[in-house]
Amino acid sequence: MGAVVVKLGSSIVARDHGEVRLDVLGRICDELAELRRAGRHPVIVTSGAIARGMGVMGLPLRPRAMDELQAASAVGQGKLYQVYDELLRSRGLSTAQVLLTFFDMSARSHYLNARQTLGKLLEWGVVPVINENDTTTTDEISFGDNDFLAAQVAILIAAELLVLLTDADGLFTADPRTDPNARLVSEVTSFEQLDELTIGHATSPLGSGGMRSKVVAAEMATAAGIPTVIASGLVPGALLGAAGGERVGTRFAARPGRYSSFKLWLKYAKPTRGRVLVDAGAARALREGGTSLLPVGVVEVAGEFDAGDAVEIAVDGDVVGKGICNYSASELRRVRGLKSAEVRDRLPRATEEAVHRDYFVLA
Repeated sequence: MGAVVVKLGSSIVARDHGEVRLDVLGRICDELAELRRAGRHPVIVTSGAIARGMGVMGLPLRPRAMDELQAASAVGQGKLYQVYDELLRSRGLSTAQVLLTFFDMSARSHYLNARQTLGKLLEWGVVPVINENDTTTTDEISFGDNDFLAAQVAILIAAELLVLLTDADGLFTADPRTDPNARLVSEVTSFEQLDELTIGHATSPLGSGGMRSKVVAAEMATAAGIPTVIASGLVPGALLGAAGGERVGTRFAARPGRYSSFKLWLKYAKPTRGRVLVDAGAARALREGGTSLLPVGVVEVAGEFDAGDAVEIAVDGDVVGKGICNYSASELRRVRGLKSAEVRDRLPRATEEAVHRDYFVLA
């Protein structure tokens, strides 16, 4: 059977002042052990290193300054992993600490190395305990309380299910804390049905996420054919219920027409370094014809980037998609609007395509 990626938000891991919720984590570890006994492979993506550091240092509020966030993470990370290791070891499970950064997701070689390592750990029956390496990086701390990372890990290992455990029962039609008429959305089969919902960015005193980041994570995972559940980690049995297909929390159905793992990596993990504006004909060919982008269709080049960087491709302000450019920004400016023969005259060793269709994904 396949892997189940379980993400635990800061509000599940720790109380408001950074004290670890041992009772909650112990119960969740019971459920993880049961999943493993059933032949499934649990993978933990945890938040809470900063919260744990706050508790150790006696900080009353989550820091805002980057150096304080990183220092709190440095204090808390090892201690948080130790909690998981002890809880799972007492239940007969071996664990491994895995710290990932955004660079590990955005650099293709690092991405593939991470996949191989996680695959070997699962083959050995080890439970990976994954967190972002907040201590040495900056972008990760704003990644929606590890929701983005959890979706990326699920895609990376081709998980059969992603479960996002939070302190809410799931996705509601409005904020249930302020609207008494808010109703739980038990199933999402199309993300268009969410357009009229009020999905907020509100966070806990310890976390950096919110329901919107969880919906984005679900959108990412379901595009890879991975169903996703948002449920309360404070409710006993929620994890096992979600893994068993029961009506728990909000379930997002896997979407048809899944992308290849490479195009999912390109769409969601590789950062864009610039923007290429194209004419209407080129935009139509990319959207409808599945063709490559040639320099003749390029109208303008914005930003500075190197060959091999990802760029956003747009027409009249609307984003068409994202692709890996075969030219640097300066080279593309030299040949924009030119036909292939003219391009070869100016850049004899250049490839014909500015962005090859195999390295392009629609927005």
